[in-house]
Amino acid sequence: RAQAGTKIQGTMAMTLKLVTIAAAAASCATAFTPSTASRALPSAARRAAPKQATQMIDVGATVGATVVASAVATVREYFNTVGFDRWNKIYSDSDEVNGVQMDIRDGHQETIDTVLQWLDADGESATKGKTICDLGCGVGTLAIPLAQRGATVSASDISASMATEAARRAEELGVTGASFEASDLESVNGKYNLVTCIDVMIHYPTEKMTDMVSHLAGLSDEKLLISFAPKTPAYVLLKKIGELFPGPSKTTRAYLHPEDDVRAALQKAGFKIERSKLTATNFYFSTLLEAVRV
Repeated sequence: RAQAGTKIQGTMAMTLKLVTIAAAAASCATAFTPSTASRALPSAARRAAPKQATQMIDVGATVGATVVASAVATVREYFNTVGFDRWNKIYSDSDEVNGVQMDIRDGHQETIDTVLQWLDADGESATKGKTICDLGCGVGTLAIPLAQRGATVSASDISASMATEAARRAEELGVTGASFEASDLESVNGKYNLVTCIDVMIHYPTEKMTDMVSHLAGLSDEKLLISFAPKTPAYVLLKKIGELFPGPSKTTRAYLHPEDDVRAALQKAGFKIERSKLTATNFYFSTLLEAVRV
């Protein structure tokens, strides 16, 4: 999804608080080990400490998993209902958009165009005959032109409404090389030459970013193309200003990610950066990275 400068908020307003509670619980559990806190306990309590610590860790992990599941459910619900109507208009030629939405449309399209330009610059073999997994495909903005270039594209989106619209657009254009399904990112498996994940990381908390990148890397044999909203002082300020203007469109939370952290996660997963580009408009900002397996 497009990285809008304003923060999308609403039903997930409690998510960050719950994540913080889970992290604090996990932190306390980690500190409570026989080698630290239990030294001050009587012998009987000391023998029980490892079990208690394990129970605390289990509770923290359970709470954390519940928070993530809740976040995924909220995003799915949003993009299957009011979010679908809004973003389907943004990702189309519809005139029923305001100035901010038009700006986001232009920014997102620039990122998509950059992906295609990079691949085209590498020659026909970069796409023709390749297997590509497009995660968070939306309405097929990237998956369809990739299939038109001769790739076999497996595209998915957490929203069934988005995946259905993408399939409709592909059929309307006579595109047969792309398949679309509703699935959350974590449930996608398989092996592909190329994995793309454009404007999706904005929905993932910072502490889950490394796991997400690791999962994407596990799907790719050759190359990754991912984009995210970079966490910089200027964009953090812009995001905070956006928080001052709540509205019905702000239903899911938006997360910024430090570029150095994303690069480190890619390196840890066995990839190196080949290309990068920041696309910034008034209300859209997204850093695109191309990484190849080493």
